[in-house]
Amino acid sequence: EEAFVESGGGMVQPGGSLRLSCAASGFTFSTLDVTWVRQAPGTGPEWISAITGEGSTFYKDAVKGRFTISRDNGKNIVYLQMDSLKPEDTALYFCARVSFSSYLGGTYSPRWDLRGQGTQVTVAS
Repeated sequence: EEAFVESGGGMVQPGGSLRLSCAASGFTFSTLDVTWVRQAPGTGPEWISAITGEGSTFYKDAVKGRFTISRDNGKNIVYLQMDSLKPEDTALYFCARVSFSSYLGGTYSPRWDLRGQGTQVTVAS
């Protein structure tokens, strides 16, 4: 059975760091494109970063330069290193399988289907 399990969330002060992990099972991981998505209360889901099976990475402008996505194909894990966290980064973060993506005019846009339960990130002083 294909599944994702996220971990690493928590509460941190502004300017702090967290590293999220997305453990995948049941997939042919080396060919799996994965996206991190966040959803704050009362808002829709927002993709923030993605990594292809080949290791190409993409970031939403809001997190570019602060977040880093990476993968360990030996452990079937995708990581999201989050630095310089801001209160507006507070959300439920989940990882998901990219089901479709486009790259037009320098803009990457993924769609996703199977996702994990998510891990809560709260940035507050």
